[in-house]
Amino acid sequence: MEENLPEGWVGTTIGSIANVNPSLDLFSLPESTLVSFVPMATLEAGTGRMDSSATRELGEVKKGYTAFQEGDILFAKITPCMENGKVAVAQSLSSRIGFGSTEFHVLRPESDINAYFLYYYLSQESFRQLARGVMTGTAGQLRVPATFLRDVFCPLAPVSEQHRVVSAIEQQFTCLDSAVASLKSAQAKTKQYRASLLKAAVEGELTKEWRAEHSAGETGEQLLARILKERRVRWDEEQLAKMREKGIVPKDDKWRQAYKEPQGPDVEGLPELPEGWCWTNLGQCFEVHVGATPSRKHPEYWDGTVPWVSSGEVQFCHIHSTKEHITEAGLKNSSTQIHPTGSVLLGMIGEGRTRGQVAILEIEACNNQNCAAIWVSQTPIHSSYIYHWLWSQYEVTRQKGAGNSQPALNKSHVEKMTFPLPPLAEIEQIVSEVEARLSNIAKLEEVIENNLKRAEQARQSILQEAFAGRLVPQDVEDEPASVLLERIQEERKKQEESEKVLRVDRKGVKMDVTKRR
Repeated sequence: MEENLPEGWVGTTIGSIANVNPSLDLFSLPESTLVSFVPMATLEAGTGRMDSSATRELGEVKKGYTAFQEGDILFAKITPCMENGKVAVAQSLSSRIGFGSTEFHVLRPESDINAYFLYYYLSQESFRQLARGVMTGTAGQLRVPATFLRDVFCPLAPVSEQHRVVSAIEQQFTCLDSAVASLKSAQAKTKQYRASLLKAAVEGELTKEWRAEHSAGETGEQLLARILKERRVRWDEEQLAKMREKGIVPKDDKWRQAYKEPQGPDVEGLPELPEGWCWTNLGQCFEVHVGATPSRKHPEYWDGTVPWVSSGEVQFCHIHSTKEHITEAGLKNSSTQIHPTGSVLLGMIGEGRTRGQVAILEIEACNNQNCAAIWVSQTPIHSSYIYHWLWSQYEVTRQKGAGNSQPALNKSHVEKMTFPLPPLAEIEQIVSEVEARLSNIAKLEEVIENNLKRAEQARQSILQEAFAGRLVPQDVEDEPASVLLERIQEERKKQEESEKVLRVDRKGVKMDVTKRR
């Protein structure tokens, strides 16, 4: 690496130009001193931004947290943070002191080392890849060791060039940041447009003009009555089939009394619907089933041919294949079951985004216990209508499942979800219009996402050029970095000698006090 450095630069290690996890003398400060409190969450991944506005008294945080001072560099060492690069220069600290997560490594640049020069070096994806390769610890809790930061290679530019490099990086990043902000604004608008589109669709506003030009024919109420009638017939046929399998011939129709008519919603207080629409709920229209996970202790239940959907795969999508499959034995020895193509899956459990997300099965598949399967395809209703309606209700659904230590819905909650049922012809029109517009939104989002990726690639290219010495010209008048490095080494040596004398003096004072006693 060093042979490729430009004139005046020198190859060294981070530990030679910055103290890694240095101590901080706090003994002279009162316990009531207000200092900045910086948890890991206050560092924004990939940007170097940090919120240091929260404060606590020194006495509350001086034990159990990592101490740092103004100008120090915070480097998040744990696995999740390494993926996105949580690195920042500590600034705007109360009392010029901060405390934060023990998952921070602290780097304190030596005099004449520009903190942002080092910060940008650490921000490179190539550096993170290098760091990820040396992480130690248990799975899921890997950490970058401090020894890696001390010993890893770092190119060092002359003092003046460090400042020129930082200035050039920030100038180019400002242009990139402006472009990224515009892209993210457009990204947010597409989400808002999708939400508005789905809301208009399920409230009848989207098809208002279409409805004025087309007679309803079969109304939503009539469609619901037909669904209920067909559902009853299907239940009768299933019961008769079960009796035939057992060799039972019914003497009369009393067995039919076991059928429980699905209960509709309480419509009091619900908003008025367009003409021809009616209120119903998922449990009244459709069979709702909850899945299960075959025991992982039995390998013979897994790696079979039966598609099995995990809740993580339910992500506002159409499911054509699954990551895992179970065997017939796994199906038989668990309470999961195969759902028909066209079933709509709804995530019921999860602190993150999972709860409330939906998907349509494009294959026959079973699922785990964290999802409800709504058998829409047993009815004339288009699966996409229920899918889009549930999507429109995402935030509402999440609220219904909140409030527990593990926020969750259950089968009963899902069955009671009330939705508007238009006439069948209007359902088809709604689906057609929504999917055409969603397709355009998806194409726009893909363009935006690709441009965001290109912006990040450009950012990394700028950093690569900077630390190869190609971003700004060299100046022959600059003091060579080798001289700077020698000066740092000499200062460190003097500091070590001074501390050694201080330790000896303190020891002498202690011995003298002991003799007096």
